[in-house]
This record gives sequence, C-alpha cells and structure tokens, in this order.
Amino acid sequence: MEYGMIQVAGVIDRAEARLLIDSGVRYLGFPLRLPVNAEDLSEEAAAELIAAFPPGVKGVLITYLDRAGEVLAFCRKLGVDMVQLHGPIAAEELAKIRSAWPALVVIKSLIVRGGNLAELKELIAESAPYVDAYITDSFDPQTGAEGATGKTHDWAIDRALVEQSPKPVILAGGLDADNVREAILTVRPFGVDVHTGIEGADGRKDEALVQRFVAEARNGFAEK
Repeated sequence: MEYGMIQVAGVIDRAEARLLIDSGVRYLGFPLRLPVNAEDLSEEAAAELIAAFPPGVKGVLITYLDRAGEVLAFCRKLGVDMVQLHGPIAAEELAKIRSAWPALVVIKSLIVRGGNLAELKELIAESAPYVDAYITDSFDPQTGAEGATGKTHDWAIDRALVEQSPKPVILAGGLDADNVREAILTVRPFGVDVHTGIEGADGRKDEALVQRFVAEARNGFAEK
C-alpha cells in the first residue's frame, strides 16, 4: 500500500475492472461471502479477473469471515495477498493469520455507528499488532449493512481514529466525487475507498464519475 491509495469496491466484471484500471485505480475490492449485501460476481469469476490484473494492480478480498483458516484458504483461492476483514474477529484469529502468512496485508474495518469512538479505539488497541491498516465505514441501521451503504458518517470520529491509530487508516462511507476532496482534507486519511458513490443508475461504475473521483481524491491528497 502507498499513501494516497484509492480503492474501488464492488467490481462486477472484466469491462468494469478495465475501466477502473484505465482510470488510475490500483486497488480493486471484491466483497464476497457477505451476510447482508448481495455479491457482485461469483468467487470463480473474481479469481479469474484477479489473475489477469496487470502488474501494480491489486485485488482485495472483502469478507466477513472470522476464522483464520477460512480467511487464509479464501485468499489463496482468489489469488490475493490483501484482505479486508469487515466483521467482528477475535484478536486470536488475527494473530493466527499474521503467524501463518506474515506477508498478507490485513485491513480491519472500523464501523462508525455514532457515539462508539471509545469502542473503536479499544478495537485498535487490541488488533494493531496483527493488522497493517484500518478502514472506516458507515453503518445503516435500517438495513443492518456495514459498508456499501452510500451513507457518510461523522468525519470527526475518523479524524480522531487517524490521530489515535498506530497503523494507516483508510476512509470509506458515502464518498463520491463531490465530497472526497473535502473528506481527505478533513480526516487526513492514508487512503480512500468508494463503492456505490461512483455508480450510475444501472448499478455499474460510471466512467465520468470514476475519473472525477480519482482526480478529486488526488487533488485532496496533494493538498493534505
């Protein structure tokens, strides 16, 4: 990972992956084995896409799996060396992952619910020895979804987490081309993640929105 990273989650197919890569996106996220949101493509299709990525482009598994053995096996199946753990997982399981595969980049989600800053700081203190980065995201109380909600949350919490965390913090949650620059300047994250904020009415990534998001994010990181 490098400072100013831009990750796009929810890649549907080869054409969409090519659009993102051609627009300068280097981290493509694949949400799979999800408890709430529908998956965008099959595990087999995701593995095929990832295998065809050019050098310098990374596939990132986004999953709610919480057992080290299952996480490791799934990463190997997809051919990825980056995983975003998006649900509760015990520190002991994180330690097992780190021990079994030290080079695997592990990103742990921090779900902002409002008023849970102390809880998130405790989670950081427990997990920091075993993860490489964190990613904040929004909780939708109406659907129970944690991420891919299209909703922002209190960026003051993210800023506090950036200041507290010994590991890099990636900002997600309701970002789009209109707010990503402001979000970066407010939160000062290591990177940003977007999913629904650059999709058109048909649910596919929109080329103009993708390119504007990338440009605005780069502007924000350059000013930060």
